Amino acid sequence: MARPNTNSRQRAEKRGRRAETIPAIYLRLKGYRILATRVRTPVGEIDLIAQRGNTVAFIEVKQRANIDLAQTAVPDRNWQRIANAAANWMAKQARFSDQDWRYDLIAIAPWKWPVHSPDFWRP
Repeated sequence: MARPNTNSRQRAEKRGRRAETIPAIYLRLKGYRILATRVRTPVGEIDLIAQRGNTVAFIEVKQRANIDLAQTAVPDRNWQRIANAAANWMAKQARFSDQDWRYDLIAIAPWKWPVHSPDFWRP
């Protein structure tokens, strides 16, 4: 199988970083504290981890041509991977052991405000 062109992979990586920066700023404006970005664990990756009050949110960011496409872009198997990564991360973070946690989605599209869907998915 052919590997993707290095330049196109680099452009995609750059778009992905930019797509996660906008939601991080948006969440801060909504009163969230960003705990981590682009977290890689042995069992999966989490785009953003944020906290507000007594809740830690594991946030998947999806950018598509329109908000509706972004909101339907994450299949259940990906959410399960995110849940496994979240459990792995939480197991290593004793300071958050008394916190509630949930899985959120932030959908973004060109020239639109991000749409934050708290508690978007449940295992």
